[in-house]
Amino acid sequence: MTTSEPRTATGSPAQPVHPAPTDPARLPAAFVAAFNTGDRAAVEELFEPGAVLVDRPGTPLTGDDRRAATGRFLALGLPIRITLRHCYENGDLALLIGDYLIEGEGPDGPFRSEGTATDVARRGADGRWRYAIDNPPGTDR
Repeated sequence: MTTSEPRTATGSPAQPVHPAPTDPARLPAAFVAAFNTGDRAAVEELFEPGAVLVDRPGTPLTGDDRRAATGRFLALGLPIRITLRHCYENGDLALLIGDYLIEGEGPDGPFRSEGTATDVARRGADGRWRYAIDNPPGTDR
C-alpha cells in the first residue's frame, strides 16, 4: 500500500494524537497539548494549510516561513500555557483572545515570551476548528 497518510499497524488511517477540536473554545487547549509534546506534526494539524502567523507586529508569515517560525518555538523545548479570555463565534469563524506564556531555561539561556494573542479560527468541512490567523503579539505595536 502506498500512501502519504499516516497509518496504524492494521493499515487504517492513524488519528492525530491531539486532533483539532469541534468547539473553537477548545482550540487553545489542543494547541497547548500538541505544542508541549514537541511534535511538529501534531501542532501542524491545528492550522489551516494557508494559515498566517504574525511572528512580530507587521510580520505575517505563511507556508514554510510560518512552519519554520513555529518550529523555532518548539525547538526551545519549553512548555506553553494559554489562558483563554474570550471566544467569539460567528458561523464558521471564531475570534480567540488568550494570554500565553512560554518560559524556562532554553538552549541559549533563560527565555520568556508572553502576551495576549488575538487569533482567528475557522471550522473546516470536517467540523473541526483550526487556526487561520495566529497572532501572538495581539495588539502590540
